[in-house]
Amino acid sequence: MSHPAPTITAAEALVRQLESYGVEYVFGLCGHTNIAFLDALGRSRIKFVMARHEQAAAHAADGYARATGKPGVLLVHVGPGMMNAVTGVATAAFDSVPLITISGDIPSYYHGRHPHQEVNLHADADQTAIYRPFVKRAWQVHRAEDLARFTERAFWTATSGRPGAVLLSVPMDHFSRAVPLVEYPLVAHTAKPALSAADAHRIAQALAGAERPLVYVGGGLRSPEGRAALRELVEYLDIPVAHSLMAKGTLPDRHPLVMGMTGFWGLELTNEYTRKADVVLALATRFAETDASSWNSEYTWAFPPGRLIQIDLDAAEIGRNYPVEIGAVADVNHAVPAITAAVKDLVAEPVERADVRAQIGSVRADLFSASQERGRSTDFPLRPERILEDLRTTLPADAVLVTDVGWNKNGVAQCYELPEEGRFITPGGASTMGFGPAAAVGVQLAQPDRVVVALVGDGGMSAQLPAVPLAVEQGLPVLFVVMNNRAHGTIADLQAHNFGQSFGCEFRDQDGNPFSPDFAAFGRSCGADGYTVERPEDLAAALREAIANRRPAVLDVPMVNEPVPTPGHWNINDIYQGVFE
Repeated sequence: MSHPAPTITAAEALVRQLESYGVEYVFGLCGHTNIAFLDALGRSRIKFVMARHEQAAAHAADGYARATGKPGVLLVHVGPGMMNAVTGVATAAFDSVPLITISGDIPSYYHGRHPHQEVNLHADADQTAIYRPFVKRAWQVHRAEDLARFTERAFWTATSGRPGAVLLSVPMDHFSRAVPLVEYPLVAHTAKPALSAADAHRIAQALAGAERPLVYVGGGLRSPEGRAALRELVEYLDIPVAHSLMAKGTLPDRHPLVMGMTGFWGLELTNEYTRKADVVLALATRFAETDASSWNSEYTWAFPPGRLIQIDLDAAEIGRNYPVEIGAVADVNHAVPAITAAVKDLVAEPVERADVRAQIGSVRADLFSASQERGRSTDFPLRPERILEDLRTTLPADAVLVTDVGWNKNGVAQCYELPEEGRFITPGGASTMGFGPAAAVGVQLAQPDRVVVALVGDGGMSAQLPAVPLAVEQGLPVLFVVMNNRAHGTIADLQAHNFGQSFGCEFRDQDGNPFSPDFAAFGRSCGADGYTVERPEDLAAALREAIANRRPAVLDVPMVNEPVPTPGHWNINDIYQGVFE
């Protein structure tokens, strides 16, 4: 006589499945559509990191994923809950960060009847449509029995190929339904596409035969093996290296072949070399508009006459913005070692370009020394480079800087000399204001022994105040350093430059006076430490104390509104001035 297979609730089965995948944390918020899952999660070894806003939860899950390389898991509620998370999930998606969003949904048997918080009006019960433009895949679970299979597909899809975000939308009744106890293990080994020996040889020939070769690095070269091979390759052929915003730190800032960023915030030397390079090896980069000076060949890249070799996991990126001579769909972390080996087989002795090294060394030394000199300013409110200099000289070498947008992102990427052991994490594709505070909490959760700094503007801090109580509740010693210029400073500068005023970009009270909340007092009200910088020397002292205390802390740092130098070009200025076609 056969016995029926044992059953458990789909919520309990999902928790067991997440445990089997090695999930350590689920970030999110409760809602009436997901509390059955939360009840099962409460009996699990997985920890629930409850935020106070879904965007904060999404950024925290994103920060955790960037710090660990593991997928982040986000839990949200139907309707407004999952819509609140859109910005955070899209930020992860645009930066190729694996993120699995699990959203509760309306009861399956009320489809189209417009139950409480259903996303409807013109399309019944289709909240997944909100996420489809940016996630790799969105699943609507129509049967509880399908949840385990869809969850396995969600993890596979988020982590395979070009990583990204996915959505699982689960009607709330399915969490409570009984399902057979089955296993859906992940694929034991996921092989990334490799570069063929023939293609590696062709690329090696092109690099070896170039007079002005250049390697352009994007954010996808993350493995230690890939970075080591890149270093070996460029040192063997003495090839200069430029990088995108996302790739800062791939090679140390002080490496003699590192030119720095390209494009709008790139150095004149870098942009000049990119225009004149005869062979460019581009690794895991999409040639974003700001990195490419709005694709204007007068400022940054010139293809042709330059010859472009582009390697990317995503076939859609090959040739998207520039014509390609050699295109390869491959994982750059595997491709670069193959190219390095092919170069060494082809070229008997290392190449020397002493003049190139000397030019890079001179320009980069001037950049860092000039920035440090400006950083010694005793002006108050502080100049932004004084803030960066105090951070650079006070933080431990392995500190992680998690930035937002504005001076804290562009200024750091351009002129902050990141130590080799350090890490720079920033929102690239979406350039999301409000990313930094909560993402830093996720990074600190992943790396509890490192000093983690959320370096943000007052606009970004205001956008994600929930990050501070989140850090306090989790006992995480994140340092929230607020570069406070009482404005959306970058946009205020842009408007003032093009229109002669900065209306609607500065924070002011009803009498027109500059206004800012007391961020230090807010920190203290949440149970964190709070420091108000009132003199130039206060910042370094507050940093030292906060680092020693190993407690969450908010440092409110008054700053003048000073634009980041922009040697490159951005077409928006032409648009403002009416000179575009």
